[in-house]
Amino acid sequence: MAGHRCPRLKSVPSRAESKSLSEDLTFWRVTPTVKCMLNHESAAADRVFHALAEANRRAIIQRLTRGPATVSELARLLGVTVAATVQHLQVLQTSELVRSEKAGRVRTCQIDPSGLRRAEEWLRLQRTTWEHRLDRLGDVLGESAADHTTTTTPPDDPSKEPRS
Repeated sequence: MAGHRCPRLKSVPSRAESKSLSEDLTFWRVTPTVKCMLNHESAAADRVFHALAEANRRAIIQRLTRGPATVSELARLLGVTVAATVQHLQVLQTSELVRSEKAGRVRTCQIDPSGLRRAEEWLRLQRTTWEHRLDRLGDVLGESAADHTTTTTPPDDPSKEPRS
């Protein structure tokens, strides 16, 4: 992807180059790669949500869910100039929510499902993470409540003992 800059990683040293077997088993070169991949995925999700944050761009997406439309049709729908519509479309194309093709003088736009899938996947991961956290919190609170009821029995009230 253009603009994606991960540091170039050196190759893993051969046995002859390494000082010991433990150096061969370290993951010191994997961490930057994983972090770079996560940053890339996060940046892509950021672009999608940035694009969807603006009402006119959401209106474009909503219109394109019914089928392809020309830039002029979208401009009329939004009540803005063609130039303003093109700027919105550039943001949507950068985030991979929309793709367009030009035939002669007419540019036709359509939904690109990959961007929507990326947003959906990010939301799914967030939902799963929070569900696990809340489940664990419920378990901890349930254990705490059970411990509290079994360890703290109310003291006997001497005034309620039967009199002889």
